[in-house]
Amino acid sequence: MSTGLGPIDNIAAELAKLPSIGRKTAQRLAYHIVSLPVEQVNALATALLEGRKTIRFCSECGNYATDEKCAICQNAERDHSQVCVVRDPRDVAAMERVHDYRGLYHVLHGVLSPMDGIGPGDINIKELLLRLRDDTVKEIIIATNPDIEGEATAAYIARLIKPLGVRVTRIAHGVPVGSDLEYADEVTLSKAIEGRRDL
Repeated sequence: MSTGLGPIDNIAAELAKLPSIGRKTAQRLAYHIVSLPVEQVNALATALLEGRKTIRFCSECGNYATDEKCAICQNAERDHSQVCVVRDPRDVAAMERVHDYRGLYHVLHGVLSPMDGIGPGDINIKELLLRLRDDTVKEIIIATNPDIEGEATAAYIARLIKPLGVRVTRIAHGVPVGSDLEYADEVTLSKAIEGRRDL
């Protein structure tokens, strides 16, 4: 839907590339942005650019970080014997909203999906196994989404880890099947952690 104004169309086209932003929403946002004072637009653009340049992956868990390790991995008060395995950094943020889980995380950056050509070498499974070399980790909690790909990934990881003598649990399905962790409320996630089970 062209406005006849090239710059607004360009802004809307870029915004429409973001997840959950349709054409109409992108156009509304574009009109809003061009109505702001230039200083505000500059602050937004700077925050986006600087944020993207500064954010990296934690060398230990794969979460977003500004240093070599994320704040969670650096926190000595966290339970280093538990590692919760999630699909992506948004799921870490969802789990942290619960305030009940005090262990560490491991971010896979995807799930197994043969239909999409995503196999074990395409996600951070090898890095997870490397974290189990010493005897620090006693439990792996798998918190992938309760969909086909998430379940397949959980089963695959459990088969790899069980022979190592590390307890492998799966969060309970207080999280509705087919939903994403990032959209689950705190009570649902808290109950899911409490009701985790061995795989």
